[in-house]
Amino acid sequence: MMVADFERMATELDQQIEIEHQKTGISDVAHFAYSTFAKAAAQRRDNLLASANDMRHKLEAAQDALAEAVEDLKKVELLDQRETQRESDERAREEQAGYDEIARLRQFK
Repeated sequence: MMVADFERMATELDQQIEIEHQKTGISDVAHFAYSTFAKAAAQRRDNLLASANDMRHKLEAAQDALAEAVEDLKKVELLDQRETQRESDERAREEQAGYDEIARLRQFK
């Protein structure tokens, strides 16, 4: 949202700069009588666009980090699921071994 807000404000500044150019009749930044308001507005516009660009890069980096973290979480969950299954299988084997021992002892009675 901030990126969109900054870009919207930059567009508004562009419009104000154009209005100032029309009022003064001077659009050449190098001209000695170029509007100080237009210079300041252009500087603010450039700063806003730079900030929007920086935020966009930070957002992309954060999204990449999030995607990587989600992948890591999936791996950990899969490992945990496998470990839980191994433990469950081991308990089942131990339980079956107990039943087998009971059955073996009953055969000898």
